[in-house]
Amino acid sequence: MTFTLKPIFILSLLFFSCNTGNLEVLADIDGSLEEVSAIAITNNSSLYWVIEDAGNSNILYALNNKGNIERNITITNAKNKDWEDLATDSSGNIYIGDFGNNNHKRKEFKIYKVLKSELNKNKTEAEITTFTLPKDLKSQDFESFFIWNNAFYIFSKNNKHTDVLKVENKKGEYEASFITSYKFDKKSNKITSADISNDGKSIVLLNHEKVWQLSNFKDEDFFGGDIEALPFKHDTQKEGVSFLNNKTIIITDETNKHDGNIYKFNL
Repeated sequence: MTFTLKPIFILSLLFFSCNTGNLEVLADIDGSLEEVSAIAITNNSSLYWVIEDAGNSNILYALNNKGNIERNITITNAKNKDWEDLATDSSGNIYIGDFGNNNHKRKEFKIYKVLKSELNKNKTEAEITTFTLPKDLKSQDFESFFIWNNAFYIFSKNNKHTDVLKVENKKGEYEASFITSYKFDKKSNKITSADISNDGKSIVLLNHEKVWQLSNFKDEDFFGGDIEALPFKHDTQKEGVSFLNNKTIIITDETNKHDGNIYKFNL
């Protein structure tokens, strides 16, 4: 009896663990990275760039197509207070968003720019953009941003709505500008990562169980066009999203107590 039930039980577990809904698994993330909070791809590179969030090292990691660490870069003039998202520009530079704020007590937030020319080194200094919130906006948590028209657009992580802030992509200290706020109509709508397509026509906002695609918007009125919620049929702690091309995105979830994979999802 023991020998006949055991294989069936194992096969059932394997089937359950491989049930990723409509997500395609591209790679299993290196097990030493338990709290991957973002992913990014630069032009003309096959590497996946990732970071970990609060309490982890001030290191930018490059993963190969098997999810193994191929390179790590220590940002010597940065502290990982709460690194939450990555962004890239058309020149191949990478930006680290240190703006996590779970206790809603931070007054200053930072974005670190790692130059493309430094991405083959083991350590480097980053250019730093520091920003504060508009004076009439209460402190809140941020986990998402992207670059568009040489400006950072930063999204707050709230349950039923999100605020969008704008900061110029320049080294120095600035006060963010309030752009817009959007209220969702259901619960559990916290945004954990964001990106904009290379053609600038589509925005994705990530949630643990779905992604919102924003399209047909005009200028900075991102929520003024079409908003479509695309469910994954798979619920884990998804923290990173990046466009692979204008119609496809890649997603990461945390390894700690979850799958810890890189996925592909067709919009």
